[in-house]
Amino acid sequence: MIKKHLTRGYRISKYVVYKETLVNTTEKFWSFLGSVIGIGLIAFIQDKLLTTNDNVFLIGSFGASCVLVYGIIESPLAQPRNLVGGHVVSAIIGVTVFKLCPDVIWLTAPLAVSLSIIGMQYTKTLHPPGGATALIAVSGSAKIKALGYFYVLYPVLAGVTILLIVALVFNNLTSKRSYPAGGRLLRLLKRRAGFKRAR
Repeated sequence: MIKKHLTRGYRISKYVVYKETLVNTTEKFWSFLGSVIGIGLIAFIQDKLLTTNDNVFLIGSFGASCVLVYGIIESPLAQPRNLVGGHVVSAIIGVTVFKLCPDVIWLTAPLAVSLSIIGMQYTKTLHPPGGATALIAVSGSAKIKALGYFYVLYPVLAGVTILLIVALVFNNLTSKRSYPAGGRLLRLLKRRAGFKRAR
């Protein structure tokens, strides 16, 4: 009986891994192109348009967001509400935790991450990289910590806005990809176009 359950569990897990890693060449190309453009724009802005004193625009959690919004665009965790809301909610929580206990990293790090998970769950904006955004708020460089609540607007909100705009463009360039999931963007654009024609 146990052997039968183990064999069945092995077959199911093998199938799930196979299906999850089954991505055709075209999908890989669009994932690559979207992430190159998204992170590239943020890196360009940091390198060329900001002074060296403002060298905080490219935070690590953006890389993890790219995996979701360009690589697995159908995931509920990759949708625009989750991308933007997850980062913003987590940034607010991270900064708040840091302000309450600024120099107690053994307390602020777990609290920032754990409270950000709860915050994202309550707001229905669960986005795994949000946990990293909260952690960066309490463990990042002195420049990041000095931003205070401006960290929420810049780099977090500004950066995810760039990632979202690029995702909306590149994930909808072909008929085989649709972002947000379920063709919501296309339906919204068609509705708006129909409204304008009716006027």
